[in-house]
Amino acid sequence: MKFALRAPILKYTLFGMLFLNSPAQASEPCSERMEKTAAEVIAADSAAIPKSWDNDCRASYKAGYEAGYRAGYLHGRRTATQPHSSGRASATRYADGSIVPTRDTTASGRRFMHRIGAEFRPEYIFPTNPFVEGENRAGQPIDLSLSGHLRYSFQFRPGSIPDQIYGGAYQGIGAAYYDFGNPDELGNPIAVYLFQGARIARISPRLSFNYEWNFGLSFGWKPFDEQTNPFNTVVGSKINAYINLGLMLNWRFAPRWSLTAGVGLTHFSNGNTRYPNGGVNLIGGRVGVMRTFGRDAADDRRAAVRRSDPFRPYVSYDVILYGALRKKGFLQESRAYLIPGSFAVAGLNFTPMYNFSRFFRAGLSLDAQYDESANLKDHIANDYPLADELKFHRPPFKEQFAVGVSIRCEVVMPIFSINLGIGKNLIGRGDDTNSFYQVFALKADVARNVFLHVGYQLYKFRNPNNLMLGVGYRFNGR
Repeated sequence: MKFALRAPILKYTLFGMLFLNSPAQASEPCSERMEKTAAEVIAADSAAIPKSWDNDCRASYKAGYEAGYRAGYLHGRRTATQPHSSGRASATRYADGSIVPTRDTTASGRRFMHRIGAEFRPEYIFPTNPFVEGENRAGQPIDLSLSGHLRYSFQFRPGSIPDQIYGGAYQGIGAAYYDFGNPDELGNPIAVYLFQGARIARISPRLSFNYEWNFGLSFGWKPFDEQTNPFNTVVGSKINAYINLGLMLNWRFAPRWSLTAGVGLTHFSNGNTRYPNGGVNLIGGRVGVMRTFGRDAADDRRAAVRRSDPFRPYVSYDVILYGALRKKGFLQESRAYLIPGSFAVAGLNFTPMYNFSRFFRAGLSLDAQYDESANLKDHIANDYPLADELKFHRPPFKEQFAVGVSIRCEVVMPIFSINLGIGKNLIGRGDDTNSFYQVFALKADVARNVFLHVGYQLYKFRNPNNLMLGVGYRFNGR
């Protein structure tokens, strides 16, 4: 009887001791548990698996438990022992297939590198006007331009995702001094411009084939004046737009030094805001040297690692509304006339574009434009008086409104995009609206799908037509 009573008491006593022992183990300091190896902890915990389970269930439980615990334990140890950096976020794939987010502690916390450079550009001046052909005070052709450039830019660090997506894109600001060999009639203008470039192709780890555009203003011109500067029929204002497109080789001959050499096209014009506006067009070479700050050896190692860029092509739709003021002149019976006053230009572009990649898209654009000065020469109200006494009948709307279709391609970069187009008016009457036209435009992002539009329209590939200053919205932008 006494033994029968003692057996249950002993059983419940042992059960209580085991129960009380569990919280004691659970309260073991975290630091002490972290000192144990993963194998020790797994072995200790797996020993507590109930012996009554069958072998298959026990084996499945142990395999799953070990895989999950190993991933979590190793990630915890890595987080506790390695400080977080400001580098890129990434993920680690373990042998069991689990993926755990981590931080890239090898990347520098600096997102950009900074560059300072200088360039020398000798260029040939196209003889598109009697003034540059030799009809000037000197009686000599103006066919050579020399310019020196100082430039600052910043660039995404090599190996970063933006660097690989946008081909080593760089952006900056530059200033240039131009000498045309005729300071008395043309001046020595100074250009201030934004520029952006990127890699087209990588020839070797240190040599690449790049493109670059410059867009800005030039100051210090000596414009046309009937009394003091009557021969200069190419420049009508002291301030003119400056546009340059270039192709070049970039050779990094030292870790922080590079040489560039290439060719480019340059255009100076005021967009017909003043007359005359024949414009100055150049083609020539460029040679430069550049110093990079903030580049280290780890950048080269990261640049050698190719990262996947998952991208699915899609179609976006740009709607652009623009306007500008322009001057108007024309030739009549070998006599040049400048129409007094300024005239309004307004336009609308609807441009569906197929996005082939993150940095290139192309498509067709439906272009509508109203030009208040179009075809005025066909509606003169008096018989060829002096230029300042010209009067006109207002042309009908159909002679001042045109609708055309153009082929567009666009190079997309962070903040800025360059849009090029060539088109033909399909609806329009008169010489001024029934012609081929060309578009060069810069888009600057100001919000997710909103951008500023600064464009320039030419016709017949050489004659300036009007500026295109406006705002755009992108539907289905990503």
